[in-house]
Parts: sequence; structure tokens; C-alpha cells
Amino acid sequence: MSDAAADTKVKTVLVEQATFSCDGGGGGLGHPRVQLTLDKSSQVDCGYCGLHFELKAGATADSGH
Repeated sequence: MSDAAADTKVKTVLVEQATFSCDGGGGGLGHPRVQLTLDKSSQVDCGYCGLHFELKAGATADSGH
């Protein structure tokens, strides 16, 4: 049963910018590229694939605007 729980663990991706894109990382098996923006807690989940993104330590959540 613990193996099933490990399989459902969501991958966390560290990013260095507040605004970035996600395509599911699966090439042709991924999903349409979507633009994501970190929320006030410096994290966001992709609505398509569920990848969890967090701001990398030492990076600033400046969107560049």
C-alpha cells in the first residue's frame, strides 16, 4: 500500500522566476503550454498535470514587469 502512495506523490519543480510556462514535460504526451504565475506564497500547481512549482531559495518572485 505504501508503494501506491509513493506513486501518487506530486513532483515539485523549483523555478527562478515568478512567471513561467508548463507543458507537462512529456513532449507529445504532455499538455498545451500554459503560463503560470507564482502566488503570494511563492508556489503554484499546474491545472493540467498537477506539477507543483515553488520559488527556488535565493530567487526573487519578480515577474520582470
